[in-house]
Amino acid sequence: VHPQIPHNTGCAARLAAALQLPLHLVEPLGFSLEDKYLKRAGLDYWPKVALHVHADIEAAFEALAVGSERPLEARLKLFSARGGASLFDTDFAADDVLLFGSETAGLPPGLLEAHADQRVYIPVDPGVRSLNLANVVCLGAYTAMDRSGSALPVNDGSHVPTPEGASITPIDRIQS
Repeated sequence: VHPQIPHNTGCAARLAAALQLPLHLVEPLGFSLEDKYLKRAGLDYWPKVALHVHADIEAAFEALAVGSERPLEARLKLFSARGGASLFDTDFAADDVLLFGSETAGLPPGLLEAHADQRVYIPVDPGVRSLNLANVVCLGAYTAMDRSGSALPVNDGSHVPTPEGASITPIDRIQS
């Protein structure tokens, strides 16, 4: 929700490609989808990213409500540096929706208040304000998939390049 730093979003896109998860961004964004740092962070994996860009949180929620028997409200996991349940004490289901806020402000306070019992944090030393957003997205996604029993990619370390990858930009990947 409202990412500000293109590199972090590019890292999240690369993770989405690696795990074959959709990536939903909520505007306003703190950068252009044509930003060279965004493209560089996602490398040549953009063809593998199912990217969705929403004008606001309501539009995102409308899109995310589809495709599950459980109501969206029950599937939300709101990541915050300020309270909730530890990531390592949180149960996840395969259809949960992980929400991450901007690097500077986190998730909107009203959203956190409305879903106080669905907040998730990653424990860090009290002298550290927070972790980098890209790190939180990665740790959160892998933990949620593992805890929910979702299949993780099977890979022996090999890499199959995507031939058209270098020519695809994030803006080319936006899906409705």
